[in-house]
Amino acid sequence: MAKYLIKAKYKAEGDKGLIKEGGTGRRAAVKQAIEAMGGTLESFYYAFGDVDCFVIVDVPNSVTAVALTLTINASGTVHIETVPLLTCEEVDQACHQHISYRPPHS
Repeated sequence: MAKYLIKAKYKAEGDKGLIKEGGTGRRAAVKQAIEAMGGTLESFYYAFGDVDCFVIVDVPNSVTAVALTLTINASGTVHIETVPLLTCEEVDQACHQHISYRPPHS
């Protein structure tokens, strides 16, 4: 499973739906969608500021994450940004890979 942080920003119609359903109603809808794709909802928080919701999910792979992002953004009621999350061990593996790279102007 791959872990992702989803940052959601409601549009006007999305805000109307949120007011009608409440926060727990939207969380339940998101949980149902994630589980139907073979994933799990780890956390769901509302926030102040530029981002309305922070959601952490585990989904089978990046294709599933892209499908989820496209489907939600296509609704026109909310815009999400999906950020892949890496474990410390994955970063350790990346640190030990040797990449041959010549920077510009060198």
